[in-house]
Amino acid sequence: MEYAYPEHPKKYFITGIGTEVGKTVASAILAEALQADYWKPIQAGSLECTDTHMVQSLITNTKSVFHPEAYRLQMPASPHTAAAEEGLRLNLNQIEAPRTDNHLLVEGAGGVMVPLNEKDLIIDLIQKLKLEVILISRNYLGSINHTLSTVEVLKYRKIPIAGIIFNGVPNESTEDFVLYYTKLTRLPTIYYEDTFDPETIGRYAQTFREYFSAVHA
Repeated sequence: MEYAYPEHPKKYFITGIGTEVGKTVASAILAEALQADYWKPIQAGSLECTDTHMVQSLITNTKSVFHPEAYRLQMPASPHTAAAEEGLRLNLNQIEAPRTDNHLLVEGAGGVMVPLNEKDLIIDLIQKLKLEVILISRNYLGSINHTLSTVEVLKYRKIPIAGIIFNGVPNESTEDFVLYYTKLTRLPTIYYEDTFDPETIGRYAQTFREYFSAVHA
């Protein structure tokens, strides 16, 4: 089957309503669906098994390129804390998006208000890179507040939101309210799975590929 990929390379910043909401799995699925390049600007902790390593292990296409991180920090903590532990200060001017003619997925750290230094946040990095956001939300007690707050601050900064992905166990009431209130485009859902392996990622990638094909047909 022929898929109608976006004609011009798309560049998305993958962010979440908080930490541990499924950004890396979503990034792997999107990278496989679009055969996109992947870049994690700031990796804090788990340097032997980074998010880049994880995405790389989950996809099978040969087109995606994995670009090196701008900062690799030892401590598994907020980037500003992890950097300070090493006597560093993260500098937005030293974080430049990799040059590529391919689609590009940029995965953030935590949510949009995570600090990078004493004055810059992840949202400032998004703004600097001039990227559309794909927002990952997971249903839990308090997730409506976290989702709406994230959307509000993105809209306040006039950062475009390409769509929202609900990840995990569905909650129709929560998801319906979020969509009604925010008017965001709903991308395909990523459901709870016992494990995410290349086969599972490939199955979801096909769903997203068909979604992008329909949107850009």
